[in-house]
Amino acid sequence: MLRAAGRPTTRLGAAVVLAAALVVGVLLSGCNTNPETDLSVTEGQPVKLGNLLYNVEISRFLNPRDPEDRAYLAGQPPPPNNKLYLGVFMLIQNEADTAQDVPSDFKVADTQGTKFNPIPSHSLFALKLGGKVGGSEQLPQPGSTAANGPIQGSMVLFLISQSATEDRPLTLDIHSPSGPVGEVELDI
Repeated sequence: MLRAAGRPTTRLGAAVVLAAALVVGVLLSGCNTNPETDLSVTEGQPVKLGNLLYNVEISRFLNPRDPEDRAYLAGQPPPPNNKLYLGVFMLIQNEADTAQDVPSDFKVADTQGTKFNPIPSHSLFALKLGGKVGGSEQLPQPGSTAANGPIQGSMVLFLISQSATEDRPLTLDIHSPSGPVGEVELDI
């Protein structure tokens, strides 16, 4: 048995102390991101631009041969050689009482500075770029195909060079109608 300050310490006591330290560490690690001020976050963390709170739920490459991905790629031709479809799925929460504009100029950038623009999508999961989100509402709207889908987020679709996969991390730039640019590091 170990002694600390004149008291016997058991393995159970050490385990409790270690568990408490881990809990405190986890709680404190989540305190680094403040959506009110941080304009550069990682996927899964919110970023606030104006009155809109953006949260990229997931980003992933889409395969036209995959049954689930076919719905995301509705109406898209097979990608050209050396190109890939990238879906960025997000929630957008309007914290204002009035309708707000959804940006139309999202961009994905690689570490070499190459930027990719979103491409038009007719998918039921697609975010309407340049559209509006109603006061105190969210996108995707509850009850919509995107909200009830497996990812539960609206998709922005990109066609990127396959070489960009070697120049990661990729980032999503969100150009806010109110001025600031948010950056989300994608987890792909």
